[in-house]
Amino acid sequence: MLPSPQQTTLTVALIGNPNTGKSTIFSDLVGVRQRVGNDPGGTVEKKTGDMEYEGRRYELIDLPGLYSLAPRSRDEMIAVDLLLGRRADLPPIDIVVCIADASNLERNLYLVSQVLELGLPTVLALNMVDVAKDHGISVDVEQIERQLGIAVVPTQANRRIGIAQLKMAMVQAARNPATSRGTVFPEAFEEEVTRLESLLAGWCGDERREPLPRWLARRLLLDVNGYLEKTLLTDGKSKLGSELQAARARLAGLGLEVPAVETAARYDWVRQILEGILTHPSRYKVTATDRIDRVLTHRIWGMLVFAALMVIIFQSVFSWALPLMDVIDQAFAALGGSVERHMAEGALRSLLVNGIIGGVGAVATFLPQILILFLFIAILEDCGYMARAACLMDRTMVRVGLSGKSFIPMLSSFACAVPGIMATRVIANERDRLTTILVAPLMTCSARLPVYALLIAAFIPSGEEYTWFGVFNLQGLTLLGLYVLGIIAAVGVALVLKKTILRGETPLFLMELPSYKWPSPRTVFFRVWERGWVFVHTAGTIILAFSILAWGLLYYPHNPQVVEDSFRPQKQQLQSRLEGLQAELARTDTGNVRREETAGELDAIEKKLAEVDRKIVRARQRQSWLGRLGRLVEPAVKPLGWDWRIGCAVIASFPAREVVVATLGVMYDPGDQVDEESKQFRKKLRNATWDGTDQPVFNIPVALSIMVFFALCAQCAATLAVIRRETNSWWWPVFTFSYMTGLAYLGALITYQVGIRLAELS
Repeated sequence: MLPSPQQTTLTVALIGNPNTGKSTIFSDLVGVRQRVGNDPGGTVEKKTGDMEYEGRRYELIDLPGLYSLAPRSRDEMIAVDLLLGRRADLPPIDIVVCIADASNLERNLYLVSQVLELGLPTVLALNMVDVAKDHGISVDVEQIERQLGIAVVPTQANRRIGIAQLKMAMVQAARNPATSRGTVFPEAFEEEVTRLESLLAGWCGDERREPLPRWLARRLLLDVNGYLEKTLLTDGKSKLGSELQAARARLAGLGLEVPAVETAARYDWVRQILEGILTHPSRYKVTATDRIDRVLTHRIWGMLVFAALMVIIFQSVFSWALPLMDVIDQAFAALGGSVERHMAEGALRSLLVNGIIGGVGAVATFLPQILILFLFIAILEDCGYMARAACLMDRTMVRVGLSGKSFIPMLSSFACAVPGIMATRVIANERDRLTTILVAPLMTCSARLPVYALLIAAFIPSGEEYTWFGVFNLQGLTLLGLYVLGIIAAVGVALVLKKTILRGETPLFLMELPSYKWPSPRTVFFRVWERGWVFVHTAGTIILAFSILAWGLLYYPHNPQVVEDSFRPQKQQLQSRLEGLQAELARTDTGNVRREETAGELDAIEKKLAEVDRKIVRARQRQSWLGRLGRLVEPAVKPLGWDWRIGCAVIASFPAREVVVATLGVMYDPGDQVDEESKQFRKKLRNATWDGTDQPVFNIPVALSIMVFFALCAQCAATLAVIRRETNSWWWPVFTFSYMTGLAYLGALITYQVGIRLAELS
């Protein structure tokens, strides 16, 4: 189909096998003008971006990495619907850009052959030409271009080589109609497809539906698992199954077994296309990738390197971010102080300072740590190490009934459980997919990181005596331990599920290992930017909303007279004494000795007044709606070492874990004793005491108890919602929330009780 001249925006689909550099080319083409969203009515994550070239706008869609357009899973079906223009929420595709690995053309052209049958204007980006050269492989680009009848552009995406030529080829493809393609299948197979088309046309005509394209009719015949039949014909035509079985039986009688006939036909076509075009070396060349993999994929050395990488990552996440965290902390403290000084006391000032600035600032402080974690993940993904990690972990996953395919979604969940759960679409076995979905939320996502960072910095000791070998310190190891706790819990739960309600055989794991390459700074930057922006945009919106809600529940019902009457006589007495001391200091006849005594007494009175003000704040909180709810649940959380305020913060954080930091920021008011140079949030937690006593609320066992709870709990409405969409059932999100909350409570209880006993013994 040729786009009309009046069409100002063209839609371009980028498609290719995994590990072909597709996402790098996408970033090269669109730059910062990229965005991530979920397809309405589907569960696939859709990455789109805008490109302007020669006065025309192009909207690019980065499809998931696919080996074939045979739709056997949700992401493949959505890709097929998009390419065929069957999505009502998205415009039809005008141009397809296929990205192929030049060092593995035989396999990559399998997908290209399927795309060409769609009849859309197509461009082939022959990527990784440098890798092919290192392997001693040469490709005659001009000849393959003539053979395929489409533009073929050699590229090296990590260095932006060939990107300008690729843009020109897209423009040219938009101007020229797609060439009609013949079929790669035998004539007998196509006769069965024609018979099936006639049958489907009769049904569609009766029901006034748009007939299925011939390409989809062909796929129905090849789909022996019935996934496509159930997806396309939701009314369940009983005759179709028997007709398909009969057609397959007739083909089998002719020696054309389905679906093996497609594999044979397409690879025959690939061999014909590449004859005289592709040159391999006479002997296999040992590459740097092979030499590196002897270590990194080794059963012992590979696991040691993997463990060391994890330790380095978590140490860096904690130590590198501290200077930036201090700057952000001081900036929000100064902003809150400025607003407080320039506004009269009242509900609006309290909302701005405690609800908005205090709540959002408490989480914004930890953005540097989240970005550093994303940076490491992006580098490991782009250099090719992530696939090795999946292979290494397959040996562990097999023992719990899963495969390395489950490791990739679980690894993605370290950034956010939502895309991690959606990444389970690549798992064909439904029991394994469901098991992975149910344990993915146990991975330590970025939403937990602010909670960890706050409590570790405030309560876990640091300094030279807690540092070993000049690299490993107790704070970093604590953070690593929390990540390990999530992994161990996920493995344990998966083992139980696979032995009970989701019992099944362990699937085989096959995965292509891409060649190592230097990470592209541009690609890494855009991945960190994209994930960081999604976190700020999504989490920031939630945090702001719930910070305001938490402030309102903590501020109302606001009746200061009822609360302050009991403190008024003491406060008036202290203020009167304060004024007297200030007047005495102002007199010129006061001696130096007396002046020092008066100044010391004045300082003590000011501290007592600050303590009275804090008591008034706590009394107001106790009378608030949130305070009443917290006191109601305090008996349940007291065995965990928590007071009612921590209980309130945990309740408020059930929609989103990161809200707990904002809620604690609202509840533990810093008072006047904290200056702008102090670490505001950490200090107010250290100074918090139980009501009516001088006993601190927080200590190391309490901090560990809270962190263990958040390591195992299911406080994320977005995660539960995507589980509902992926499983098409409310039972599984309810099950996930219930088992994770119970596990979190038990873990926090054991942590606190054991910790407090050890503290007493020491």
